[in-house]
Amino acid sequence: MSQEIELPELGAVGLFRYGWRQLTSMRTALILLLMLGVAAIPGSLIPQRDQNPMKVAEYFSNSPTLAQWMDKFSLFDVYGSPWFSSIYILLFISLIGCVLPRSLEHFHASRALPPKTPRNLDRMEFYSSWKSKGNEIDIAQSALKSARFRIRTEGNSLSAEKGFTRETGNLFFHLSLILILVGVGIGSLFGMRGEAIVNVGERFINVPTTYDSLTFGKLLSEKDLPPFVITVDKFVAKYNTLTNAPEDYTLNLSVVEKPGEPPVKKVVKVNSPLSFGSTNVYLQANGYSPIVTVRDSDGNVALQGPIPFLPQDGNLRSIGAIKVPDADPQIGFVATFLPTQARDAVRGGISVFPEALDPKMLFSIWRGDLGLNSGIPQSVYRIDTSKMERIGLESLKPGESFSYDGGSITFEGFVPWVNLQVVRDPGKNYALLGGIVAILGLLASLFTRRRRIWIRIKESGEVEVAGLAKNAAPGLEVEIAKLVTLLKGEK
Repeated sequence: MSQEIELPELGAVGLFRYGWRQLTSMRTALILLLMLGVAAIPGSLIPQRDQNPMKVAEYFSNSPTLAQWMDKFSLFDVYGSPWFSSIYILLFISLIGCVLPRSLEHFHASRALPPKTPRNLDRMEFYSSWKSKGNEIDIAQSALKSARFRIRTEGNSLSAEKGFTRETGNLFFHLSLILILVGVGIGSLFGMRGEAIVNVGERFINVPTTYDSLTFGKLLSEKDLPPFVITVDKFVAKYNTLTNAPEDYTLNLSVVEKPGEPPVKKVVKVNSPLSFGSTNVYLQANGYSPIVTVRDSDGNVALQGPIPFLPQDGNLRSIGAIKVPDADPQIGFVATFLPTQARDAVRGGISVFPEALDPKMLFSIWRGDLGLNSGIPQSVYRIDTSKMERIGLESLKPGESFSYDGGSITFEGFVPWVNLQVVRDPGKNYALLGGIVAILGLLASLFTRRRRIWIRIKESGEVEVAGLAKNAAPGLEVEIAKLVTLLKGEK
């Protein structure tokens, strides 16, 4: 009768070791890397709360039930969600546990001598033999050393090896992935990103209330913002008169880095940001802000000042909303600004050049509740006219006015605006270095050939030469043929 075999219990330590081996295997690391890429897809397709809160609010307004379920799964905050962070952390641990032991083994192997000459060289690749002249070992040693082979000589045999850079490049590629993950992690923990539209002549103070959008890292707060103040003195944009394409943007600023210091003049261009330590201020975009004056039926000023409009095409045709909540009843203007106005038979009013050579503002006038007190966030560039009444339609050039039932609007002029992007990313240098190392490691891994060559002089006076190419890398046959020709003394 067969006797049943009782297997010992794995135990807590054994279970931990088994789990650790599975987690730190290269197969698991590749699966986690694939999962991280798939998990990032919803963050690209679904609007994120920290980047586009208005679009998220539309989801809750249009489909509240679906939006609530999506919010439970953190689909509006994918990159800060627990499930995305879990994949990220597991990938980080897996790469460290997989690559670091291999790196230590490779370091010790690179310092070791090549393996001894096998007993049966005739079983190796590209084997050849001939009658010895007695000096083949010395000639081969000199030739192979000049070709940067590692040499091991024992008696009448020589073992040479080359191509450790292949494995080194492979390891550096994987180590660079860890460095990239470290850089991304540092950026998400200690970084920040914010944007603000500032009109020419206005100041930007680096406090949270000045930003149009602002996102902090997990371990950063508003107290860590550097206390600089920027005044936009002048903005000059140059465009190609034939293609309308931008040629150069120049932004002149007056900068106060710390309170109490005198302002310093600075110039910012697209690829030349303003720096405050690890915080950079970039020139991101530009447009126009029409200056309007809106009066009520009694002639009192209800609204006055520049209103930023958003560009819609390369010629800076811009749309905007002029909201007058202090009028009774409330008034709104749905407007379009044309820097160089023209008329198209199909599209109507268009701009034919991005510079303001012949500006014009087109607008429709709406009367009713603007919805500013509803508690629902809304865009400053659009008006919900579903509950409003249109009472007028007009177009104005700078200096012109239009009177409507309940008041008047004057188009005073315009000023350029610039979009300042303030970014603090302390991990970008690590990510950049990791990317460079990854490319170099991949090139070394792809183009380096690992091979071994052995030479032995037998007691019978016969010389044997053979080699072995790892992964069947080409070129070994030619290399051995040249060595044999050299050892035989043939030309």
